[in-house]
Amino acid sequence: MTTEEMLRLKGTHLAPYIQLATSLIGKTREGGGNMFRHQLDTMATLIDYGYIDSILLKASIVHDVIEDIPDFNHNLLLAIDYESHAVYDLVLEVTRLPGETKPEFLTRICKTGSRNSRVLKVADRISNMISLGFVVNTGFIDRYVIETEQYVFPIAEKADKAMLAELKSLVASRRRYLEALAPGLPGLSR
Repeated sequence: MTTEEMLRLKGTHLAPYIQLATSLIGKTREGGGNMFRHQLDTMATLIDYGYIDSILLKASIVHDVIEDIPDFNHNLLLAIDYESHAVYDLVLEVTRLPGETKPEFLTRICKTGSRNSRVLKVADRISNMISLGFVVNTGFIDRYVIETEQYVFPIAEKADKAMLAELKSLVASRRRYLEALAPGLPGLSR
């Protein structure tokens, strides 16, 4: 990271967004782990790939609050700082709409999402794929791997080739994990 990038990152005030995300503490995830740590893991993935845009990082910290907190008061997010409206707009881009299927949601991001929404969705999926190492529901892992290949690889292709390479590696490792858990189990993707 260059000195200029370090200074930009230093000037990004993340604490109010982290505080808002603490409402996710204790919420478990179907894919393993908990929701609060997942928000921070997603942000760490972005930083690891060199993304230091303040709006993108702030959105990564709260990207699941609208979808996963019943009756979330969006005014809490909008009132944080001068960038909060842009953060809110980005969070909405990566939030499933009522009645929207997962394939429709991911296709929407791929076809019409902003670059930041694609990058954020791919970082989100990297975090999710890493968490799958703690799941024993082979059917869930298998479905998630297939969904990643079909819908998230195309998003990553548009967003960031290095992140796509990591996703492909994670998919391959989860396939090996599935095979080790249940060798020859019918229905598992190969």
